[in-house]
Amino acid sequence: MNKALSGGGSSAGHFHWKRPPFISNPVLRYGLLTAFVVYFAYVFNTLEVNPERIVRGIPRAMQIFSGAIPPDFSARGKLIFTGFIESIQITFLATFAGVLLSIPFAFAAARNIAILPIYGLGRGIIIVARSLHPVVLGVLFVKAVGFGAFAGVLTLIIYTLGFVGKLLAEAIEEIKHGQIEAIRSTGAGYFSVLVYAVLPQIMPRLIGLTMYQLDINLRASAVIGLVGAGGIGNTLNSAFGRYDYGTASAILLVMIIIILFAESVSSRLRRFTR
Repeated sequence: MNKALSGGGSSAGHFHWKRPPFISNPVLRYGLLTAFVVYFAYVFNTLEVNPERIVRGIPRAMQIFSGAIPPDFSARGKLIFTGFIESIQITFLATFAGVLLSIPFAFAAARNIAILPIYGLGRGIIIVARSLHPVVLGVLFVKAVGFGAFAGVLTLIIYTLGFVGKLLAEAIEEIKHGQIEAIRSTGAGYFSVLVYAVLPQIMPRLIGLTMYQLDINLRASAVIGLVGAGGIGNTLNSAFGRYDYGTASAILLVMIIIILFAESVSSRLRRFTR
C-alpha cells in the first residue's frame, strides 16, 4: 500500500491522504530550511534593512508628493514634448534595427540549422547581449560615444539583440523539418532554405516579438535617459535635480499614458500573429 495514502491517522476502513513532502529526506529538507533562514538573517543584517529609516523617510516622501501635485505641464512643456518625441524616435529606430540584427544571429544560434562552431558563436553573442542590463549598456555607450540619443539607440539595439535573438532562435529550433527537406530536394542552397523554408515558419513569431520588444523598449528608453542616453529620462532626471517635482510628476503621468496606449496597441497587434 502506498505510504502517502496510508500515512497520517487512519482508522478501520478509512484512509486519510497526506501530501508527500517535496523533499522526502527529512535531514535534507530541514537542513535546507535552516540554511535559508540563516542566510536570510545574514542578508537582512548585511544590507542594513532598518525600519527606522523608513519612518524618517516618510516626511521627505510627503514633501515630494506635496510638490508633485498637481502636475505642472506649463513650466517645462516644450522640454517634456521634445523629450517624449526623442524617446519615441529612439524606440522605433533601435527596435527595428535590433530586430533586423537579431535575425542572422538567431539563425546562427539555432542548433538544428547551424553547424557547431557557428552555433557556439551565435549563442555566445546573444548570451553576452542578454547579460547586460540596459542601464549598464547605457553607461558604457555614453562613455564611448558621449551623451545623447545616439547612445540610447545603440543601447537598445544591443538590448533588442539579446532578447529577440534568443526567443527567435528557440522558435527556429521548433520548426517543422518537412518544408526544409522539400526545399532541399529541389537542389536549393543553404540561404534559399533559410529564406523559403525557415523564415516563413517563424514570421508570425517574429512580428509578435517585434511588437512586444517595441513596448519594452519604450519603457527602457525612459530609464536609460537617466544615465544621459537621451530621451524623456534625461528631462526627468533634470527635473528631479532641480527639485521641480511638479514637472517630474507631469512627465511620469504622460509616460504612464503613453505606455498604456502602446501596450494596448501592441497586444491588439500581437493577436493577429497568433
